Amino acid sequence: MENGEQGTPPFVQVAEIAVDAVRPGRSGFILNGRGADGAEYRLEFHLDLPVNVRTPRVLAALLTPSEWTMPRRFGSSALGQLRRSLGRRRGAVGQSDSD
Repeated sequence: MENGEQGTPPFVQVAEIAVDAVRPGRSGFILNGRGADGAEYRLEFHLDLPVNVRTPRVLAALLTPSEWTMPRRFGSSALGQLRRSLGRRRGAVGQSDSD
């Protein structure tokens, strides 16, 4: 995975997904597959441009035997900030308990 810039957390792999089915949606595609962790995943992506009738079939044929890796930069989300805050509080509570 790529490292982040100075002071920015690196990208961490969240899931590796083997796509086993692709179906066209209203403005894009829905990819279904199973992750290395055994869980089912669905990836939806939308095209913001008009496509002809043949394009969705061609793209579906190309995407069906594909594998996708989903990286995420952890530490920058509100949930990550909350977890860090709770971790600091637990550490402070643990320190005061040992006094």
